[in-house]
Amino acid sequence: MLQHGFSGSLEDWYEFGYVERLQKEHRLILVDARGHGASDKPHEPKDCALEHLACDIATVLDDVDVRKAHFLGYSMGGWIGFGMAKYASPRLDSLIIGGAQPYGVNFEHARSILRDGIEAWMARVEAWSIYSSDGLARVRGCDSQALLAVIQDRPDMSDILPSMTIPCLLYAGGTDDQYDRIERCANELPEGTLVKLSGLSHHEVVPRSDLVVPHVIKFLRSL
Repeated sequence: MLQHGFSGSLEDWYEFGYVERLQKEHRLILVDARGHGASDKPHEPKDCALEHLACDIATVLDDVDVRKAHFLGYSMGGWIGFGMAKYASPRLDSLIIGGAQPYGVNFEHARSILRDGIEAWMARVEAWSIYSSDGLARVRGCDSQALLAVIQDRPDMSDILPSMTIPCLLYAGGTDDQYDRIERCANELPEGTLVKLSGLSHHEVVPRSDLVVPHVIKFLRSL
């Protein structure tokens, strides 16, 4: 199961080469999170709570008749992975979480940009220099009010870490401003492993399937 990051879509996994590389060994299930891509776009934060986002994954697994899956999520997708561990852990064989940590994040700065509309957000996304013209068009097509509903502050939920006994692989860019917390998380997980992608920022990791996928495949083969 692959879950994209904030203001992305399942198409990102194709654009950045993850599908091409992973489908050689695994059946892939891709999903657009609430507020993104082809999924519903509620404007109320309560409708985009983490519990709902995690239960959406379980519902998709039911729909394709899969009892348990390996879950790979980046950034917001990784946060949803922690939600799976809290709200739907029986559906997980393992967790692969990139660029996310469970100790809380304040997103007021991102919300202040989105309140000015999707073009204000586009200026930030274009500065990342990771998307093709098609990828930028997908982001420009996002509903800014739905994104605002999704990007609420994340509470500390590190109390779940001791109970996360399934194998967990964490990965992050070495210059990600959340790296220290991600490293702390890996150390506090009973079965946690961390991969540091030196020299890469949070957003620079996203398109680097050439670096990420070999670690993912190695991890999954070890299981």
